Amino acid sequence: MTDLRTRLRAVPTLTGTPPAWDPALAPETPHPLFVEWLLSAIDEQVPEPCAMTLSTVRADGRPNGRVLILKDVTDDGWQFASTSTSRKGDELATSPYAALTFYWIPLGRQVRVLGTVEAASAEDSARDFLMRPEAARAEALVGRQSAVLADPADIDVAVKEQAERIAAEPGLIAPNWTLYTLRAEEVEFWQADPDRRHTRLRYRLEDQWTKELLWP
Repeated sequence: MTDLRTRLRAVPTLTGTPPAWDPALAPETPHPLFVEWLLSAIDEQVPEPCAMTLSTVRADGRPNGRVLILKDVTDDGWQFASTSTSRKGDELATSPYAALTFYWIPLGRQVRVLGTVEAASAEDSARDFLMRPEAARAEALVGRQSAVLADPADIDVAVKEQAERIAAEPGLIAPNWTLYTLRAEEVEFWQADPDRRHTRLRYRLEDQWTKELLWP
């Protein structure tokens, strides 16, 4: 029987087709370049281009990661949302440092964003909450994310109850729903090369943004 290591080494990697890109023409700040890459992924119909891995730090110092959806990108930073009482919310309250990772396989592109995370105002968080689908709002109103689940049937009961509340009060807001902004201090743009001579451009924020190429 073929061992797992052999099977894994046989799996094709770097199968994407990277677009033409000259890092020398990159803008002075990372935000416009990120938006350009994101829109390119959307235009090329990359599956779920807004999906990103959010990595946070647990209270014991160990890293923790999960996949979320990007809400927006502005000159202030990258936005995502969650309940403040979730595991990620607790971790951000303890250590407001996080990293985002985007990987658009068909384009052979990856972006890594590191920085500090700030919670938005209650008004902005409420606005984001009301833009969510009704089923997602009902689930968030249950407010038990990451809690131990004794019986899967309990989910239907709890969500149905909150859906009825929304039907009676469409403007209902989950009290702990929070819109977060990651204010980047470092952003790396990575484009694959089949010979492993990947192109890497890193932005670092000191008094102002600086750009530098990195070895593959």
